Amino acid sequence: MTANNPLLQDFDLPPYSQIKPEHVEPAVDQILADSRAAIAKLLEQQQANPSWDGLVLALDELGARLGRAWSPVSHLNAVCNSPELRAAYEACLPKLSEYWTEMGQNKPLFEAYDALAKSPAAADFDVAQKTILEHALRDFRLSGIDLPAEQQKRYGEIQMRLSELTSKFSNQLLDATQAWTKQVTDEALLGGLTDSAKAQMKQAAEAKGLDGWLITLEFPSYYAVMTYADDRALREEVYAAYCTRASDQGPNAGQNDNGPLMSEILDLRQELARLLGFANYSELSLASKMAENTDQVLSFLRDLAVRSKPFAEQDLAELKAFAAEQGLNDLQSWDVGYYSEKLRQQRYSISQEEVRAWFPVDKVLTGLFAIVQKLYGIEIRELKDFDTWHPDVRLFEISENGQHVGRFFFDLYARANKRGGAWMDGARDKRRDAQGKLIAPVANLVCNFTPPVGGKPALLTHDEVTTLFHEFGHGLHHLLTRVEHAGASGINGVAWDAVELPSQFMENWCWEPEGLALISGHFETGEALPQAVLDKMLAAKNFQSGLMMVRQLEFSLFDFELHASHGDGRSVLDVLEGVRAEVSVLRPPAYNRFANGFAHIFAGGYAAGYYSYKWAEVLSADAFSKFEEEGVFNADTGRAFREAILARGGSQEPMVLFVDFRGREPSIDALLRHLGLNQEAA
Repeated sequence: MTANNPLLQDFDLPPYSQIKPEHVEPAVDQILADSRAAIAKLLEQQQANPSWDGLVLALDELGARLGRAWSPVSHLNAVCNSPELRAAYEACLPKLSEYWTEMGQNKPLFEAYDALAKSPAAADFDVAQKTILEHALRDFRLSGIDLPAEQQKRYGEIQMRLSELTSKFSNQLLDATQAWTKQVTDEALLGGLTDSAKAQMKQAAEAKGLDGWLITLEFPSYYAVMTYADDRALREEVYAAYCTRASDQGPNAGQNDNGPLMSEILDLRQELARLLGFANYSELSLASKMAENTDQVLSFLRDLAVRSKPFAEQDLAELKAFAAEQGLNDLQSWDVGYYSEKLRQQRYSISQEEVRAWFPVDKVLTGLFAIVQKLYGIEIRELKDFDTWHPDVRLFEISENGQHVGRFFFDLYARANKRGGAWMDGARDKRRDAQGKLIAPVANLVCNFTPPVGGKPALLTHDEVTTLFHEFGHGLHHLLTRVEHAGASGINGVAWDAVELPSQFMENWCWEPEGLALISGHFETGEALPQAVLDKMLAAKNFQSGLMMVRQLEFSLFDFELHASHGDGRSVLDVLEGVRAEVSVLRPPAYNRFANGFAHIFAGGYAAGYYSYKWAEVLSADAFSKFEEEGVFNADTGRAFREAILARGGSQEPMVLFVDFRGREPSIDALLRHLGLNQEAA
């Protein structure tokens, strides 16, 4: 089996088309067995007198081998899920969880790290090496290295169970998203929808061998109905199906219900925190983040809420007044997107749909690459002839002065059996291996945009353009690192509440006239985005930014409160309702089960960390204000940002890197100004 198993071979880029479900478990079993044997041998040699190469680098080599096999499997599970692959993936989760727990609780390994950190040689380590050792010792403690054997065993059981539950949450959400569709045979029901949305729905129906149009709960389809469908009953029906996915409510009530999983996940996280000596999971989460304590996070979020809520109330009052003029006096959640779009069009004569024509995907990509070339001095070209998981996937190479820097895959369009949302993950870390060879990084960048339909290129809304820039910012953080130790290269070792800084920072160029000139061009004529349209877009930029801000604060506070207060007798829904009473201005219907689909905190890495988006937004807005002062394409400022933030990865604490770039600690003022939520704007 080994000889024919692609996951056990040495390869440059993963041979995606050759990886089959039956390869997964044997490869993981083999690698874990080999790794355990190698660690035992390594400790025999290293315990008395550990060295960097003999200990840390040797473990990096083992980690890289495991990552080379597991990264493509995990990626395929997210982008082309199948029952067979899912079963193979899930069979490995407890094995991997057990292995990492074992590593974290390996006393001789901890002692070897501790001895290395205290050795005379450590004085000569570079800053990244010192940080890696510091973080490693912290992570040993967070893995229960100091616990008695019985509690260590319980820690391992909890981690294993959590890996199963969070994967199951993600699967049930995907299944629930796919379990509901609505076939429409009377086109009149789709009144108000754009031609592109209807073409996509027609294509979806044809793919299933159905007549007419098929509405699904994949985001482009859901968004189109909520924003443009004139039929209010249709909007309500689709809204109800979407916001009750994987719950005890709605058209598929009780199917794929994530409710019981959420309760068990929260119980286990709380137990884990207590085992490690923290009062709650929010405290445990902050042990490796930039924020200092739970009070600091809560006061940060509540301060933003107090400043934003008056603007949100004003936004809602204007929307209700507008809807009333149109004859609707009881604005509900399924009306907000529709009337907001109408109000935006009336006020600014512009819609997301209208600007699509100026953002064909290739023009946006060419412009995006031109922007980062100006800022960071890199070149990007597309590569052909590579192994892939889907025909739509594209591969690009970054180089600098003719030298290879890294590569990234783009998988941009929504489709069946692909996880929703947008994300970046590292397919391979930059590092120098045991032979001294430099391994270049590789990234996967995934979005769920509306695919090309009817012979036209894929046309992006400006929101989608912003999402693309956001994920590309993460990609650059991973790819432009200059750190050559795996533990701090790219996004490795970066505090979670600082990891969104480079991504949110990139979004700014989607709004700058000089940036827009590069990323826009009419798909038929190539004509630049007209000044009049640009003026309208900029005027509309902060349209309903108060409502948007309180929505994000609702998510952030809910997540943090949920993990900080678990066990106080309140249900998930009680906590959510409490937060809504505090910050929301429009309450959704009682059947809304938003939390059951909140994959960021129940299946992603954002548990007690969703506040990171807002936290990092303060950093990114303030960092960008330096470009506003010195020129948005100022190459010196661009290189300074690259060297201070992108190049240094997790080699130092984020505040040190920020101050190196900005010359001072961050201020909230730039964010409020960018969003039009400062008092001068009122």
